[in-house]
Amino acid sequence: MLYKSTRSKVKNISFIQAVKMGLADDGGLLVPQYIPVVEENLSSLNFKELALYLMKMYIGDEIEENTLWRLIQKSYSSFDTEKIVPVVKKAGIYIAELFHGPTLAFKDIALQFLGNLFEYILQEEGKKMNILGATSGDTGSAAIEGIKGKKNMNIFILYPYGKVSPIQQKQMTTVKDKNVFCIAIKGSFDDCQYIVKKIFSDSEFKKKYMLGAVNSINWTRILAQIIYYFYAYFQISTEGSVYFSVPTGNFGNIFAGFIAKRMGLNIDKLILATNENDILSKFVNTGIYKKGKVVNTISPSMDIQIASNFERYLYYLFDEDGEKVRQLMDTFSKYGEIKIDKQRLQTVQVDFLSAKASETETIEEIRDFYRETGYILDPHTAVGVRVGRKLRDKEKPLICLATAHPAKFQKPVKESIGMFPPIPPSLQDIEKKKERFTVIDASIKKVKTFIEQHALR
Repeated sequence: MLYKSTRSKVKNISFIQAVKMGLADDGGLLVPQYIPVVEENLSSLNFKELALYLMKMYIGDEIEENTLWRLIQKSYSSFDTEKIVPVVKKAGIYIAELFHGPTLAFKDIALQFLGNLFEYILQEEGKKMNILGATSGDTGSAAIEGIKGKKNMNIFILYPYGKVSPIQQKQMTTVKDKNVFCIAIKGSFDDCQYIVKKIFSDSEFKKKYMLGAVNSINWTRILAQIIYYFYAYFQISTEGSVYFSVPTGNFGNIFAGFIAKRMGLNIDKLILATNENDILSKFVNTGIYKKGKVVNTISPSMDIQIASNFERYLYYLFDEDGEKVRQLMDTFSKYGEIKIDKQRLQTVQVDFLSAKASETETIEEIRDFYRETGYILDPHTAVGVRVGRKLRDKEKPLICLATAHPAKFQKPVKESIGMFPPIPPSLQDIEKKKERFTVIDASIKKVKTFIEQHALR
């Protein structure tokens, strides 16, 4: 399998080159040359076996099967359940629990694998790498967990200062390993993401400091997330279509579902659930993608106005026309808005339904779902459940992706149900641990200077 850019200038890239490149050198995002279709019945496979089968479709012979299997085994050995992603039925819907990894968030599923994949590639090539990423809450700790202590790698994570949950911050800033650098940016997540993309767009700087990407601009993130759509589906059904409800801000999680559907998984609709930062919801319902001001909410990982993976979706929506995508992204960069015609909007709505959940609705959903089932939702999952129950077809199964453990968001959970959620062992006494981070203005130049001072060379 070879890879190409959504902006058409970069083509015929190998999988390993795509992993290392992250953001394409023409500013686009890398996608496979084609999307393979699953023709076999995979319902008997466990999560790791399914990962091997699906990943091989996108990796081909570049990584020997025994080596890939070893990387998969290593990546999911730290999860607290053999199933990796168990599915539980509550109140007539299915909850796919994606939070059983070491940092209690769905990002672990991709970033444990990506960290081990980076390590393998660097060992094979005898090279070093500086990992650069931005986080709205969970990506940072999951990436750090996947990279910390590894040889020949440093990791730099940007996060919006004071705009992630206290536990999300602690999970990043209390890591002691010397190859970890946490950068608190005075701004929003969109500022962090913009800085990272601009740095990756500087080809000379990227090459000089051997930068690698852990954000979902890296195709490997999407690849690893495709797996749990298949696995969740097989746990509840081997035939018949289903709805998936996905809380999303950056469009990466739900884009993996879109790819799974194109691979042949029997998904009727992908329900795109947003909080009050509803740029994506408005797009699905009106065809207008318009940037607004970031609203700070109790589901901070979704407090995003510029979805980095949206460009990949536009690429497929516009029939893989890289030049058209480049024009659209230039228009958005200049005017902060993209509009599509009615025909393409109808195409969008074949795959997606969407609505937002307000802050009040999110709190109500945590409270009501707990009263109804005794099950505690984190605020992001509550957004997905609220919108999913609103838009579902009751004749078809609804699978809601639970993206984080509720213990990571203690204050809003307590506000909703009157008590703190149980604390898992990995978070015990985390508030007492010493933090280590650097506060920097939302400046590309200042972040570059920090990287220059601390990067591996």
